[in-house]
Amino acid sequence: MTFKPPAPTPPGLWRRVPPAIFPSIMGLFDLGLAWRRGADVFVLPRGIAETILGAVALLFVFAVLAYAVKLLRRPSVIVDELRILPGRAGVATMVLSIYLLSMTLAPYSAVVGQAILISGLSIHAALVVLLVHQFVTGPAEQRRVTPIWHLSYVGFIFGALAATVFEFYLLALVLFIATTLVAGLIWSVSLEQVIKETVPAPLRPLLAIHLSPVALIGLVAAALELDAVAMGCAGIAAMMLAALVLRGAWLTQAGFSALWGAFTFPLAATANLWLTVGGVWRWPGGIALVAATLIVPMIAFKVVRLWAGGQLAVKTNAAVA
Repeated sequence: MTFKPPAPTPPGLWRRVPPAIFPSIMGLFDLGLAWRRGADVFVLPRGIAETILGAVALLFVFAVLAYAVKLLRRPSVIVDELRILPGRAGVATMVLSIYLLSMTLAPYSAVVGQAILISGLSIHAALVVLLVHQFVTGPAEQRRVTPIWHLSYVGFIFGALAATVFEFYLLALVLFIATTLVAGLIWSVSLEQVIKETVPAPLRPLLAIHLSPVALIGLVAAALELDAVAMGCAGIAAMMLAALVLRGAWLTQAGFSALWGAFTFPLAATANLWLTVGGVWRWPGGIALVAATLIVPMIAFKVVRLWAGGQLAVKTNAAVA
């Protein structure tokens, strides 16, 4: 039996930009925002957080511009990206990072930050419409619930968090209620799948995504002064993070891949939640922030290096424009 080699990428700039770069970028955004919170809690120099966020914002803008060139060459390439797990995760985190960019810019220009938030909500809504269309018309395997569904459908919780920054509390509350309900459905289905089925080793890092909605729901609850909910989320996040740490060897059995980006943003968001809740969670939040500072940039650096070396697109089967 012979196998046909993959078709070479046509000449031209940025024809195969891999969306798998964006989960790690989102993790860096979350790390910067966690440092912004940590600076207030531990009275640290705020310049650390702003330096991280400034650098990540530049990296994100560059990555988005590169991906935009790819889309302009062939807009239907987005449909091809959404057919595979790394592509769906990458496109979703690219969109969610728009919310994080709006929060990053909020202290400098509320008007610009609000405009970016509104753009993010519009783009995210368009992505969900496209995903629902694929769900209805695509093959059965694309209808399987995966942790990436949190990014696509529960990801509006990032918009809710950004809305609280700009004091759009009614919008934040509506998004909070809707996404919490959807997250509960995804968790219940995913739990049944984990119990009944074996997760392939290369896909196990994606299980860490289940932690992210807990942390974000808790952060929004804290901003809406739903303190009991925020405290409950802090406790649930602690149990989930402990389970992930205890199963660390099992989760990483397949070795490093771009899917390790799924470890970055849940850890940083959890650190942010614990620091926000404070009290007994203050020091666990500080420890989680230190851990995130050591882990998130390391993973992001490896993923960016794969991108720069032209390997990331091949390893994640990125679509070609």
